Amino acid sequence: MDAKTGLFYVFALVLLFAAFKVITARNPVHAALYLVLAFFQAAAVWILLKAEFLAITLVLVYVGAVMVLFLFVVMMLDVNLDGVRKGFWKHFPLAATVGALIALEMAAVLMGGFRPSQEPKPVLAVAGEVVAQVSNTKDLGKVLYSEYIYPLEIAAVILLVAIIAAIALTLRARKDSKYINPSDQIRVKPGDRVRLVKMKPTVAAPVVAATEEKA
Repeated sequence: MDAKTGLFYVFALVLLFAAFKVITARNPVHAALYLVLAFFQAAAVWILLKAEFLAITLVLVYVGAVMVLFLFVVMMLDVNLDGVRKGFWKHFPLAATVGALIALEMAAVLMGGFRPSQEPKPVLAVAGEVVAQVSNTKDLGKVLYSEYIYPLEIAAVILLVAIIAAIALTLRARKDSKYINPSDQIRVKPGDRVRLVKMKPTVAAPVVAATEEKA
């Protein structure tokens, strides 16, 4: 077993462990963090498969944007864990059946899909002559930012709207927070902050206090 195969098994085992913890963690924040770990391991596996563009996209888009948004929403919302766990065993047989079917389908595809072959070496050929090697990241970048530029911009706008909607949903006024309006701070005057009080150097003792001392 070479080093590449050993790294694949290590990343795959960590990926399976993280995926299992995502569905079994009781705390939703911990589940989201385990999902981030699963994304990183999947990106490492894609790098081993010479799909570096997909790996970088997975880290930048899902880990850097989507999962940060998930963590922000989960930490800001007051999630009732008892209500979430309610009815788990009621729907467990159906979920287990669907999961077993998906596992069998994936096993059927993987059993006949892996065959030893040489790694693809994309090249740029002109009139039957090899000119230079071109990476798949460069080809995908050209296609993505030329033919699919409008869908890419639409997806960016949708993500921006999702972030704004999450902030709007979680933004609520708290009575215990000490908040000062910046406009009021700018318009403040020295007289509003400091008040000079003139007092006499000596003050006579109150009569009531003297009476109480004699008593």
